Amino acid sequence: MRIATWNVNSVRSRVARIVDWMVRADVDALAMQEIKCRDDQFPHTEFERAGYEVAVHGLNQWNGVAIASRVGIGEVATAFDGMPGFAKGMEGPDQPLEARAIGATVGDGVRLWSLYVPNGRSLDDPHYRYKLDWLEALRAAAAGWLAAEPALPLALVGDFNIAPTDADNGDPTIVPGVSTHVSEPERAAFSALLTAGLADVVRPIVPTGYTYWDYQQLRFPRNEGLRIDFVLASAALAEAVTDAAIHREERKGEAPSDHVPVAVDVDLDGDEDDADRPMVF
Repeated sequence: MRIATWNVNSVRSRVARIVDWMVRADVDALAMQEIKCRDDQFPHTEFERAGYEVAVHGLNQWNGVAIASRVGIGEVATAFDGMPGFAKGMEGPDQPLEARAIGATVGDGVRLWSLYVPNGRSLDDPHYRYKLDWLEALRAAAAGWLAAEPALPLALVGDFNIAPTDADNGDPTIVPGVSTHVSEPERAAFSALLTAGLADVVRPIVPTGYTYWDYQQLRFPRNEGLRIDFVLASAALAEAVTDAAIHREERKGEAPSDHVPVAVDVDLDGDEDDADRPMVF
């Protein structure tokens, strides 16, 4: 099974491009972030024509997440336990939840979560505290899932808005100690996810490469990007990963997203034919 994640930066603006890539890349399940629409606005028909059913969680023109699958989709959830909310000017535990998480079971029992981690904005912004609280709640939820079911094939995928090491940061405007995405607390929160029983299954296979380039200042031609999109897998799923790719070419062409897809091949059943399926770049 081929699983992918992509911050599409508006699904309605890029639906033809997204579906075309899914078909060309032979993707079985795609987690999307920043769809920027409600369920009733989502272009379901285009995905269905290509053989995919879609679970959508979008509340307005901001944020929004979805999962498209041609290998079944069930047990959909639109929040994890303890997930905090946010509203500008509000404090306390009753802030409204944003559309930043959707989980579903796809294929051979893989529990897939599409996640759009809060940006943080700046180190002194309330959104930064929200980001850290959100990540801690995600860590606690993942640890709980794996404690209850250690053999669970779990994938937390999406835009984490963190470059966990200096090698993941090629943007000269993103400066440790000054900028979000590379601050020590953010990187510690990312490391805590790994300590909770998850593994970055892309970097061991793809040792270099970014997943995001800002639209400004020729960041993409200069390759001044960030690696902020990840596939984090439980031990049971990580052991089944046979290949991975960062699809850099999707940053080119007409009206691309500022992110590119990241894909992994998973062989839970030991099917050699599936494991030998070529990874399309």
